[in-house]
Amino acid sequence: MFDNKTILITGGTGSFGHRYVSHILASYKPKKVIIYSRDELKQYEMQQLFSDSCMRYFIGDVRDASRLLTAMRGVDYVIHAAALKQVPAAEYNPNECIKTNINGAQNVIEACIEAKVHRVIALSTDKAANPVNLYGATKLASDKLFVAANNIAGADGPRFAVVRYGNVVASRGSVVPFYRNLLTQGKTILPVTHQEMTRFWITLDEGVEFVLTNFKRMQGGEIFVPKIPSVHILDLVEAMSGTRECELIGIRPGEKLHEVMVPEEMAHHSLEFDDHFVITPSIKFFDKTIDYSKNKLGEIGNKVSEKFEYHSGTNQHFLSVDDLKAMDKQTL
Repeated sequence: MFDNKTILITGGTGSFGHRYVSHILASYKPKKVIIYSRDELKQYEMQQLFSDSCMRYFIGDVRDASRLLTAMRGVDYVIHAAALKQVPAAEYNPNECIKTNINGAQNVIEACIEAKVHRVIALSTDKAANPVNLYGATKLASDKLFVAANNIAGADGPRFAVVRYGNVVASRGSVVPFYRNLLTQGKTILPVTHQEMTRFWITLDEGVEFVLTNFKRMQGGEIFVPKIPSVHILDLVEAMSGTRECELIGIRPGEKLHEVMVPEEMAHHSLEFDDHFVITPSIKFFDKTIDYSKNKLGEIGNKVSEKFEYHSGTNQHFLSVDDLKAMDKQTL
């Protein structure tokens, strides 16, 4: 599907972009892979790792609509990964978060439509479901923009979809590298915001494969949610430090005790497939009627129950301490 195609990744110098490029170069023969981001140092460092002839590095910000349009020329597929993601930073700098996560999303959409891109997937987060912090609220707004973009694009325009998942193991700024750094410094008691906290858990490789597959599944307007395990924070502490003893530091501004990826309020719009859920659009598309119960790969989904909620604290699959130890070794 990606052979001889041009792919652009906004925020492509991040953890997802690195792993995605590694996968795409190993499995396909793309015409071009464009890394679009605003940090010249990260681009320089990434060029040392990925210098294939198909690679292109564009310095630019998603806040800059004209630069985005220039970068989108001739592009077939777009992954929108650029975002301001740190919850406390967003609480203290709300305007900056809005400019990137909402205004930037709209700029990406408009550039994709103008450039006649084929398909677009925006990366979201579990924090966009029933948000209690500004980061989650901006990502919910972004999700709504990308879903509605299918109406704006019309029948012959790009198809837009969203991928929503939880904490990515070992991604920059996440808890695993943070804990690992503390342990390397000789700290034996790790900080925990709340001992009952749970989170959804996905590896970078799983996240990349989910996005790649959803380009093949998508019809436009879906929010794809993978079936992934949850973790108890104290199980993670034990897996990494060997003890459940911890330093309780209190929940940070805007932080939840548990996360949700499919809210109960969206159950009547949600379908369950073998390895994922799909939240279908709550708005009507004027150019077509789409049967989301059968995707482009022929997979069949069924409606979830009326009271269904996909919640990290009530998830049927939790990783054990041994599971987390094995996962941690894989991410070193």
